[in-house]
Amino acid sequence: MANIEYRTLGHSGLVVSTIGLGCNNFGRKDTATETQEGTDAVIGAAIDAGVTLFDTADIYGKERGLSETLMGKALEGKRDRIVLATKFGMDMAGVNGPDWGVRGSRRYIRLAVQSSLRRLRTDWIDLYQLHQPDGVTPIEETLDTLDDLIAEGKIRYIGHSNLTGWQIAEAEFTARLHGHPKFVSAQNEYSLLARDAEREVLPAVNRYGLGFLPYFPLYNGLFTGKFTREGGPADSRIMHLRRHLLENAPWDRMDRFQTFCDDRGVTMLEATFAWLLAQPGLTSVIAGATKPEQIVANADAATAWTPTAVDVEAISGIFATN
Repeated sequence: MANIEYRTLGHSGLVVSTIGLGCNNFGRKDTATETQEGTDAVIGAAIDAGVTLFDTADIYGKERGLSETLMGKALEGKRDRIVLATKFGMDMAGVNGPDWGVRGSRRYIRLAVQSSLRRLRTDWIDLYQLHQPDGVTPIEETLDTLDDLIAEGKIRYIGHSNLTGWQIAEAEFTARLHGHPKFVSAQNEYSLLARDAEREVLPAVNRYGLGFLPYFPLYNGLFTGKFTREGGPADSRIMHLRRHLLENAPWDRMDRFQTFCDDRGVTMLEATFAWLLAQPGLTSVIAGATKPEQIVANADAATAWTPTAVDVEAISGIFATN
C-alpha cells in the first residue's frame, strides 16, 4: 500500500486522502472502465492503495447516471471504507424529469438526490456538490434544501463546483445570514497549464476556509510524463479525444519542466503532484484512471517527493501566466 496522506476537507470533520479518484471515466465509451469489470478493478485497486475520496457526478457515463450505477455495484461491501462524493446540477437530459433549466431548486434537488442514492446503492452521500451555478434559483433556496437533506441523513457535507470568486463569497455569507450549513469544498479546474483559479477562486477558497479539489489536475494526462511532441499512449484520452491539447501544449516549457525533474531525480508525475499539494488550501488531487496501475501510480507519486519552497516557486515560474 502506498504511504498515502490524509487531510481534513476545509473547516470540516471530513477527512480525505490527498489523492482522490475522479470517476468520470466509469461508464465512458471506449475505455477499460466502460464495463462493470473494469470499474471494479480500478475501484478495488484504489481502496487497496489507501485512496478514500471517490468523486463522481450524476451526469458521468455514456448514459446519464452510468458512472454512479457502476460504482454502486462495485462498492457493495466496501461503502464504509470510502468518502463518496457526487454532484448534481448539470443537464440530465430528462432522466430526473423535466427541470426547465432550474437545477438548484428545491424540487429538482429532491429528485436528483433520490436518483443518485438509488444508483449508488447507499443510504447517504458524504459530499454532495452543486456541479455548476444555477443562474436562476437563489443560492438561499439551494442551501435551505441541502440543509434539510443533511438533517435527514441523506447527505453529510456539501460542496460546489465551477463557482466564481464572487459566487463563493455570496454562498458563504448567505449561509451565515440564514444559519445554514456552509459549503466545505470548492471544485474548479486547476493545473500547471490552467491557473485561472489563482485570480479569484483560490483567494476566496482560502479566505472562507474551504477545501479545494482541482479537476483536470494533470491537464487530461499531459503531466503524467507519457507524452512528447510526437504523441503518447494510443488509448489515452488526449490521443483519442483531445489531440488539440497535445498540439497546443507549450513544449518548450514542458521540456524545461522535464529537465527540472531530471535534475532532482523525480518523475514529472511526482513533481506535478508535489506542486499541487503544496498550494494553500488544496486538500486532494482528484485524478481519473481507467486502469488499476494508473491509480496505484498516482497514489505512489503523491508522497514520493517533498519539494522545498524554492522548488515550488521554480515550477510555478516555468509555467508562469502573463
